[in-house]
Amino acid sequence: MYASRDVREAERAGAPAGTPATGGRRSAVTAVRAGVARVLPSEPLVRNGHLLAIGSLVNAGVGSIFWLFATHWYDDEDVGLSYSALSASLLLANIGQLNLNDFLIRFLPCSGRHTRKLLLASYAVSAAWSALVAVVFVALVPVLAPDLDFLRHPALGACFVAATAAYTIFVLQDGALTALRRPGWVIAENMVFAAAKILLLAGGALLAVRSGILVSWAGALFVSLLVANYLLLRRAVPSHERDNPESARPPRLLSYAAADYAGSLFRMAAYTLVPLLVLNSLGPDQSAWFSLAWIIGYVLFLVVRNMGSSLVVEVVRRPERLVDDGLRVLRHSGTLLAAGVFVIVVGAPWILALFGPGYAEHATTVLRLLALAALPNLLFSVAVDVLRARRRMRLVVGLQVALCVLVLGLSWLLLPVLGVTGAGVAWLLAECLVAAPLLIWRSRWLVPTSGSTS
Repeated sequence: MYASRDVREAERAGAPAGTPATGGRRSAVTAVRAGVARVLPSEPLVRNGHLLAIGSLVNAGVGSIFWLFATHWYDDEDVGLSYSALSASLLLANIGQLNLNDFLIRFLPCSGRHTRKLLLASYAVSAAWSALVAVVFVALVPVLAPDLDFLRHPALGACFVAATAAYTIFVLQDGALTALRRPGWVIAENMVFAAAKILLLAGGALLAVRSGILVSWAGALFVSLLVANYLLLRRAVPSHERDNPESARPPRLLSYAAADYAGSLFRMAAYTLVPLLVLNSLGPDQSAWFSLAWIIGYVLFLVVRNMGSSLVVEVVRRPERLVDDGLRVLRHSGTLLAAGVFVIVVGAPWILALFGPGYAEHATTVLRLLALAALPNLLFSVAVDVLRARRRMRLVVGLQVALCVLVLGLSWLLLPVLGVTGAGVAWLLAECLVAAPLLIWRSRWLVPTSGSTS
């Protein structure tokens, strides 16, 4: 068994099939893989989920370093305007990508010889729609965001539109790499993006380019797209198509994509509108306290989402293991979450004190509540991913609508009474109210399935 594993590793690294993947001849790539294999679990379901979570954390950490350099190398005004422009670009990209990231995670594993066509079609549709949305935004900048009027400059406007479309493809290629069981490439892609971003940022600062932050972001995106898609389209996709030559094109793709996109809009609304409710109800100071608590607490939600993506990929490949894999994710992620929640609940005052005494004083309780909300969110998130794999899209949409209505409704009711803490109470109550029936009637959604799930 160990010998065959070495042969497979050697082949993946580009060595002849008979070359052992040991000793001085072993390539750096194979050495890294061997090191990762020793640290992470061997089971693809858990290992890939861990790697995706690591990729998200790396991306968030290096992103913080990028903004740290930006605040030292550029004027405060340039940083503020660039951050607002990039935030708008990311929002437009999330709208424009039509949730095809989750679509690819669901369908690429069972697409066989249609994999390349499905991937490129998703790229084309999402990039075109994102570009159109970005063009409309630039045209309406004087009305929607007058401070971003510099985007009306032809060169900067074109850069903004291109960056929005490119980020859409950046998100989709992560989904494709996840679906094709290449989560390690997601980490590598994020590292390439981060390194290129910082190098271009430094170059812009040396040349005293006021728009250097925006230009560095866009340039790094294109570098990352070239590298990742070369590997994706030249290696991962052909390998997947060779291994699954008989797979038929999955049916009813448009109806699935439309329903999944509708559901994702409600989940995105729950994530993005609460800070606005806090701002409108309590003012900018308390909005800042909640926003920072949400950024920290959302890391726990993100870990569950990454494990869920790995679950979908494995269930599509082996539908008969749906119940076993679903329970495995619940147990494993529950253990990780419990540890993370404990750290945040206990350490919240000291974590927030790093950002200033006001945050520690006013955001500690809401951060603790958001961390606790991640526990019932585990059940909600796994249920949505299981139902996606089973193509039970009415329930997928219904669960996300219920969460959105409860979070926004409870926040609207509780913020005037409890202050910023009300937003944390709203999240915890909403997650518990959605998770309780899922737990009671788990046999209705976590059920065995047989045959192809496509």
